[in-house]
Amino acid sequence: MTWWVIVNPRAGPKGAVERRARFALASVSVEHEIRVSSSADHLDELVREGQTAGATNFACVGGDGTAHLVVNSLMSLSWKEPPTLALLPAGSGSDFIRTFGLPRKLEDMAGHLATSSRYLCDVGVLKGAFGTRYVLNVADSGVGAASLSITNRLPRALGETRYAIGFWIALSAFPARDIRLIAGGRSYEGPAINVVMANGQFFGGGMNVAPRAMLLDGAWDIQVFTGPRRYAFSVMPRVARGTHLGHKGVRRFSASEFRLECPSDWAIEADGERLGRGSVEGSMLDGA
Repeated sequence: MTWWVIVNPRAGPKGAVERRARFALASVSVEHEIRVSSSADHLDELVREGQTAGATNFACVGGDGTAHLVVNSLMSLSWKEPPTLALLPAGSGSDFIRTFGLPRKLEDMAGHLATSSRYLCDVGVLKGAFGTRYVLNVADSGVGAASLSITNRLPRALGETRYAIGFWIALSAFPARDIRLIAGGRSYEGPAINVVMANGQFFGGGMNVAPRAMLLDGAWDIQVFTGPRRYAFSVMPRVARGTHLGHKGVRRFSASEFRLECPSDWAIEADGERLGRGSVEGSMLDGA
């Protein structure tokens, strides 16, 4: 079994991530072909090259953003059976694999590629003014997405604390706004500062935002963080532990499809990648 491995060289010091990946895979005797991407478009070309070469087992070396790009490339292609994606974490977040309780170090994860076990995962589909995007882990709209640009400008040396710092900076200038969410047979209309649409359980540097989310239930786990803004000071400490669902400022929904109507200037991001702004609708692809 050969793995088609795509490396994001920007996930670490120049050349270091590729060298680490080659050494780790060789040390566990995993057959592989390594390709190093230079851009999002190039990454898409590399996935297509892999399919043409007959690959069905893909691995990405990087963080959640790299996984997002690989998943979108994979889902744009036709497959007789669902392709396999393995994650070799090298990014500052790498939150998706926390749902599985797996190691978050590239070298410790390499051995999993030598096993035959697979876990089917749903893949979310988002549609908006930005077009159509696939979501592996989580998307959000509101202050969480607005904080992304701040987080990305902070020094990587801060590690996971970048996400918390970026959030609190963004919150200071982000008032609650009226939204309308329709999720399955339920709805919410009123003020909110953020809406999380999750497939996995963790994001934002290890916060357990969706503790009841399941990767194979065919549904989004949606959290509406309602206003006023001051609720964040009592909600966020609970989010880190996944004990926030009973807070009066949190509404939870579970649905295979939803529509979120929100202010046109609200940002939306998925798996750490900025998508665009405005209203969005979502569906779920079972076991993709």
